[in-house]
Amino acid sequence: MTETAPTAIPPSAQVTLTDGRVEIAPGAPAPSGPYANEDLLPVPAARRTWTTYNFSALWVGMAHNTASWTLASGLIAVGMDWKQAVFTIALANLIVLVPMLLTGHAGPKYGIPFPVFARASFGVRGANLPAVVRALVACGWFGIQTWIGGEAIFFLAGKLIGDSWSGAAHIGGYAWTMWLSFAIFWALQVAIILRGMETIRRFENWAAPFVIVGAFVMLWWMSDQAGGVGPLFDQPSKLGWGGDFWKLFWPSLMGMIGFWSTLSLNIPDFTRYGRSQRAQTLGQAFGLPTTMTLFAFLSVLVTSGSQAVYGEPVWDPVQLAAKTDNVVGLIYALVTVLVATLSVNIAANLVSPAFDFSNVAPRKVSFRTGALITAILAVLIFPWRLYSDPQGYIFTWLGLVGGLLGTVAGILVADYWFLRRTRLDLADLYRAGGRYWYAGGWNWRAVAAFVVGGVLAVGGADFHPLIDGRPIPALRPLADYGWAVGLGTSMVLYVVLTLASGRKRPAAA
Repeated sequence: MTETAPTAIPPSAQVTLTDGRVEIAPGAPAPSGPYANEDLLPVPAARRTWTTYNFSALWVGMAHNTASWTLASGLIAVGMDWKQAVFTIALANLIVLVPMLLTGHAGPKYGIPFPVFARASFGVRGANLPAVVRALVACGWFGIQTWIGGEAIFFLAGKLIGDSWSGAAHIGGYAWTMWLSFAIFWALQVAIILRGMETIRRFENWAAPFVIVGAFVMLWWMSDQAGGVGPLFDQPSKLGWGGDFWKLFWPSLMGMIGFWSTLSLNIPDFTRYGRSQRAQTLGQAFGLPTTMTLFAFLSVLVTSGSQAVYGEPVWDPVQLAAKTDNVVGLIYALVTVLVATLSVNIAANLVSPAFDFSNVAPRKVSFRTGALITAILAVLIFPWRLYSDPQGYIFTWLGLVGGLLGTVAGILVADYWFLRRTRLDLADLYRAGGRYWYAGGWNWRAVAAFVVGGVLAVGGADFHPLIDGRPIPALRPLADYGWAVGLGTSMVLYVVLTLASGRKRPAAA
């Protein structure tokens, strides 16, 4: 279908409430057809009930996890001191909060999840491109978190059972009992998924405070081992504040941003339940930067303490907890790791890709089926390789993730804020031949901006340990700034291509 200037939205299709939220008009039929199912339809305004507290609590539950811990402690392992590590993480989370709030705006206003929101810019069919990219990233995260949970089971069982467990024969570089632990934790999460969202919500209610108490207990234990709090602050930076630090700072900053770059896209999956824009804005502003900075502070202090006690930083909390001879303390620490990993993995890494895979084939793939697809792909990505060292974890995995997803965020922000001025037609987001159908369901401008932005963002990156070398060595100077390059390039290019092609601004909703 060729593009035409959008027609006025039928008065009966949607209604704007006094607080600015939009929903399908009373009495009007809900969107149907091959691009709609119950999980993807707009949430009615009456069911958008999340408050500021709910969004803050969501971030507490997601930020207090083992991957967040290793993110901060990994900076200590590569040479930063505690001040440099906390500064890097705090700044990164303030930066990523901006696209988080911008993309999250569509959630409470229209009640739509990320894959449907992406249809406005990429097209009804084209939205599958960013949705699948984002879903595959979530699969990687789910795999990493599941490996962490499996480690906790492995070490816990090893302390209780003895050498027959921890010293078992190796297969593929790891004890076969480690692979069994990985499978057990994977199956535990799948069992929770199959019980549905209500079980997940009940679990999240008590998981967050349990984890933060566990982090403070680990800090107390490490300060006791080190002979006081002083040694935790006294570990010097191996870099100083000169050129060596700044050379490491920029890729580290992009990696820290990349950590939450998935959520900066799929946050509408959660904000679609928001009572108001104020609720999602204040809730995220209170919840994300403060929580991540506090948890990073605890993490780097404990890791600095491990450097003072053991002569080298132990960046993995599971490995660190395994060093204690106190069985009760060990069990508590490792159970905390399990609870934390379950909390973030199910909420952050299963809910959204389940919607993404459902968007690919709405009539065939339900939310639960999409979650199972995520769990299976998470194993096929080989997460143990991504997590094997802090260098590859921070600079390769997070850098590549941030670059690609920053590109998608740039397109979404440009389309929704600069071109559409936050106005969408709900019915057309689910309809073939409507204003978001473009050409055959794809908007070539968004695809072009995504490809160009993605190549510039990650083309010059070092893919080690995934592969050797850089795909496009000439782009190496841009590699340390992947997220910013991807976001800025795609944003500008999408606007230029849209205006140059003569596409008119949409009519007011």
